[in-house]
Amino acid sequence: MNTIFSENLEKYADTKEYDRIHKDFLVDLPLILEWVPKSGPIIEFACGTGRLTIPLAEQGHEMIGVDIHGGMLERAKSKAIDKNLTIQWFLQDCTQLSLKQSTKLVFMSGNSFQHFLSNEVQDALFQSVHRHLEDGGIFIFDTRNPIIEELSKMDEYEEHFTHSNGLQVSEYHKETFNPMTQILHCETERRFFKGGNLESVEKDKISLRYVFPLEMRRLINEHGFKLLHEYGDWNKNSLTPNSSQMVYVCQKK
Repeated sequence: MNTIFSENLEKYADTKEYDRIHKDFLVDLPLILEWVPKSGPIIEFACGTGRLTIPLAEQGHEMIGVDIHGGMLERAKSKAIDKNLTIQWFLQDCTQLSLKQSTKLVFMSGNSFQHFLSNEVQDALFQSVHRHLEDGGIFIFDTRNPIIEELSKMDEYEEHFTHSNGLQVSEYHKETFNPMTQILHCETERRFFKGGNLESVEKDKISLRYVFPLEMRRLINEHGFKLLHEYGDWNKNSLTPNSSQMVYVCQKK
């Protein structure tokens, strides 16, 4: 596994908790459905626990899910089996993807683009998508919009919630942005309480790369894609300096 990914997966160790947090997030599904082909397989990069792969399969689409995290993929497989769905799952690095199938649609959601931390790895991702798309095929993906005013401040905050294991959690976050690398470094400490008593403490970290809009347009063009749509969120609002998201619909040239 590429070390740029293997050292950046701590956040996804608890797949059950990941599902609890993200299970109701489907705001991206309607836009993706607009571009679903009439036939043939659809490939989801960084499919995780199948948050989108499974609903699309339930609608009758032929789905292929790819992820680099074995635990996430195993949970996705288990959920698909419970629903009696036939989905092809592949444990592979998206930048080195090697599938026999080609497709008319590749998509990647959940800000997964931010895990591609270097220019070289971003290039490899676009090349991998390009190889697996048919001519005229569509690539849809999102990433967070770099709002300078927010990123320039070191952010520390606290959250409280009930964990999927039933314990009460106090979660402490520290985020620091490096403007030279465009990478946000996030550290989390999670304290578990039962009946007011501290049971255990967990820590994890993650690094996330930010890309600016003009930088993204050049990446898309230089890797053999035509930019069809650029949105500020999955509801297709215009991209502005204050948009939280950057959502792209691209077509293989």
